[in-house]
Amino acid sequence: MTKEATAGQEFSTEMTPEERRGAASLASIFGLRMMGLFLILPVFSTYAHGLDGALEKPYLVGIALGAYGLTQALLQIPFGMMSDRFGRKPVIAAGMLLFAFGSVIAAMASSIEGVLLGRVIQGSGAVAAAVIALAADLTRDEHRTKAMAMIGITIGVSFAISMVLGPLLNAWIGVAGIFWLTAVLALASILVLYLIVPDPKQTGHHSDSEVTVSMFGQILRHKSLLRLDAGVLILHASLTALFVVLPLVLADKRLNLLPMSDQWMLYLPVMLLSFVLMIPLIIVAEAKRKMKQVFIVSIAMLIAACVMLAMGHMSIVWIGVALLVFFTGFNTLEASLPSLVAKYAPAGAKGTAIGVFNTSQFFGAFVGGVLGGFMYHPALQNYAMVFWIVAGMLGIWLLIAISMQHPPYLASRSFHVNIDHEADVQDLEDKVLAVEGVVEALVIYEESALYCKVDSKILDEKNLYDVLRTKL
Repeated sequence: MTKEATAGQEFSTEMTPEERRGAASLASIFGLRMMGLFLILPVFSTYAHGLDGALEKPYLVGIALGAYGLTQALLQIPFGMMSDRFGRKPVIAAGMLLFAFGSVIAAMASSIEGVLLGRVIQGSGAVAAAVIALAADLTRDEHRTKAMAMIGITIGVSFAISMVLGPLLNAWIGVAGIFWLTAVLALASILVLYLIVPDPKQTGHHSDSEVTVSMFGQILRHKSLLRLDAGVLILHASLTALFVVLPLVLADKRLNLLPMSDQWMLYLPVMLLSFVLMIPLIIVAEAKRKMKQVFIVSIAMLIAACVMLAMGHMSIVWIGVALLVFFTGFNTLEASLPSLVAKYAPAGAKGTAIGVFNTSQFFGAFVGGVLGGFMYHPALQNYAMVFWIVAGMLGIWLLIAISMQHPPYLASRSFHVNIDHEADVQDLEDKVLAVEGVVEALVIYEESALYCKVDSKILDEKNLYDVLRTKL
């Protein structure tokens, strides 16, 4: 095969069938795992308050809800690093076994302490980074973003489905049954891993998808990325804190709002409509380059929703409107935050930036559970106070976001390049930087990889192709 043919293949805009199978099957694994975590969100509080020990230590209910986030935050980067050393599939399988084990413990527990232990073990199966690393091994550089987008979409869909299915499953099999189901889903994902996910022809480190230890300092000093890390922490802390009390509000017999078995009828239209309303906001943010404006509006929507819940949680209609506003803003932020991280991250450092971002997200879930657990007291039924405090937390994020610089509207591009000598690295970077539309270029000799940040609207694709023709 000629170099020109090889180059043409490398620049192909189509994923191969094996790449599509790998990305889709890994997305399904990610989705099954996240669904296992999300299914209990709308039903856990009412269940947990009836467990042994919850009456004496009600704060453990919130801690148990968010406990998985602590072990996820602590272990997801180490799991990714272990997958470099011991192999992707064995590490992912071990993580899913831990997740299944934690689910079984939570299913069999009759005390709040037992469920808390199960949730901690569930979170210790922190396979997110290892799954992303395997996805990077199975896709060519120019298609890696598509694979990551498939995984990201699956997470969002899993969350929406879980919010509706959780109350339905609770009516059929109870929360203990949901934990058993999550154990089965975890074991099923191991079968998907070994029977459907292709084996990578070769594995290696990919700086655009994995954490690179030497880049930690650069990322942790980046003010814009730190603002996003703080933001996603507050976002998921707010979500978890809200769901410490929201199921209790809906099930409160004094308020006579909505029985647990019927709560899916509230979440179904809310989730569907919020996804529909999110679409124009994302289009305006990306296509019209109004990312910061949409970002701030979305945070303001969260604040407004929490104020509405604090003032009108006695009305099911008011709660429904508030949740629609909340999840429209939440879904918009969930979709745009990773995109913002990619825009701000220096060339070649996106994997590290995303790793720190994901750690902040998981830690936020834990913080929200702790805050919700300590703020709410069953004897006081102080629902409004929790909603007001969450609104205050989001107000702090709004102030952080207002001071954020407008993001650079740059896309990440990566290519596998053949470099004979390390001395040629600077020469290739200079040539690529000379191409119109290329803003940053980084060649990592050990990975045989070129990472670029480009302005897609002005990028001279043909010139870039010509510069790289002999290196592909």
